[in-house]
Amino acid sequence: MPNRPRPKSRRIAGLACAGAVVFGSLAVALGNQADAQQPAPLPIDQLLGQELQGKAALGRVQSRLTEIAAQNKLSTDHLRQILATDRTAWLDRGGKLFYREPVATRSELKAAASPRWATRAVAGATGPAFELHSKPGSNRVIYLDFDGHTITGTAWNTGGKPATVNVTPYDTDGNTSNWSTAEQDVVRDVWARIAEDYAPFDVDVTTQEPAASAIKRSGSSDQQYGTRVLIDPTTWYQSGCGCGGVAYVGVYDNTSNHSYYQPALVFTKGVGTGAKNIAEAASHEAGHNVGLSHDGTSSVGYYAGHGAWAPIMGVGYSKAISQWSKGEYSGANNKEDDFAVIGQNGLALRGDDHGNGTGDATALTLGTSVKGVYANDSDVDTFRIDLAAGTFTFAASAAASGADLDIRLQLLNSSGGVVATADPASGQSNSATPTGLSASINRQVAAGRYYLRIENTGYGNPLNTGYSTYGSRGAYTVRVTAG
Repeated sequence: MPNRPRPKSRRIAGLACAGAVVFGSLAVALGNQADAQQPAPLPIDQLLGQELQGKAALGRVQSRLTEIAAQNKLSTDHLRQILATDRTAWLDRGGKLFYREPVATRSELKAAASPRWATRAVAGATGPAFELHSKPGSNRVIYLDFDGHTITGTAWNTGGKPATVNVTPYDTDGNTSNWSTAEQDVVRDVWARIAEDYAPFDVDVTTQEPAASAIKRSGSSDQQYGTRVLIDPTTWYQSGCGCGGVAYVGVYDNTSNHSYYQPALVFTKGVGTGAKNIAEAASHEAGHNVGLSHDGTSSVGYYAGHGAWAPIMGVGYSKAISQWSKGEYSGANNKEDDFAVIGQNGLALRGDDHGNGTGDATALTLGTSVKGVYANDSDVDTFRIDLAAGTFTFAASAAASGADLDIRLQLLNSSGGVVATADPASGQSNSATPTGLSASINRQVAAGRYYLRIENTGYGNPLNTGYSTYGSRGAYTVRVTAG
């Protein structure tokens, strides 16, 4: 059969197909060339160039905000809000978020006296004031460093700051060769207040310097780590920032560059030398390390509280009761759940230490104190005691310094019925001394078994006069005495 010419339409289709292939190849080549010519994104440190305050930093990194937010363990919207509204927020040249806190006001600088505790002056940072532990044996640590430290190779040594800084010890009497009883009293009082703030967590707040390995985290398999909060009386950083403290955010459990973002710093030239202010600032700065942002309102960066209450991540210098918060007060600009965020950044809550009901109640002995920690908002701690007929005082006492826990105490009979309840109104006698957080019942009883039930309670309206049970957690002692 003779060959027939192919239909014209097939020839056209073939030419069109060939043309499409050629054109497609050309387009790909041109596209690849364009991609090759597209400049790679600038590294963050080149994009920022230097550490920048919030709004200036936001303007510079707007297109990379999601990337930087992830680096700081924050949502993009949250980081945008922080940089746009908080004047104390900064990004360092690598994109890490840190805060420069304002100094205390003149009225806030008035220092309340610490309880007398030390019995003699000591040479060097030795003795009981420098052997304090809130939870010895914990794999987590917050080290309160009063005796000076050399800072080198950290983020604080960049941006024109000295490569090595020798921070001098805390001192109030001009004699750096010893620690007076008054200085030791402050160290102990600061420790007690911060230990109370962090009592709900499995962490050892200590004034005794740990081994470097107990603070530094070398990698994800290293489960023993922490942070250093340095009480700094020098001016190497403070004179430039005019601030009360500085700390990086969300670096407590870093698995790389852990030491680079430490220590957190509290400047006595900014907050004063009194225990109340140092403790408020140190708990606050450590709070940044474990991921927390500031508690403020639409008009103020730091909420100063109401009544006798303030949030730890606001400013609590003038309030005797400072607690962790989830923004329940009126106008709160930060609704983050402090306990949840802290848990996500390396600090778990303590386990329950006492039974919840009459069936597993902890036994008490007349005249002997038993310690407890109320760590979970849903907890109930119950104790039992067998008594002869008589009059007795049943007491549950909140922490002696800086108590966070407000106690509701109930006396139960042998069948679990409520005999009496104590829940006094809370307040403050001065900015350092809360009132009404402990509870006691004095009652004449018949012989038999009795139970004490301890719960946390709030006071007033958390919007504007008081607080809820949320942050009402901390240490207590329970005791039954005759008379």
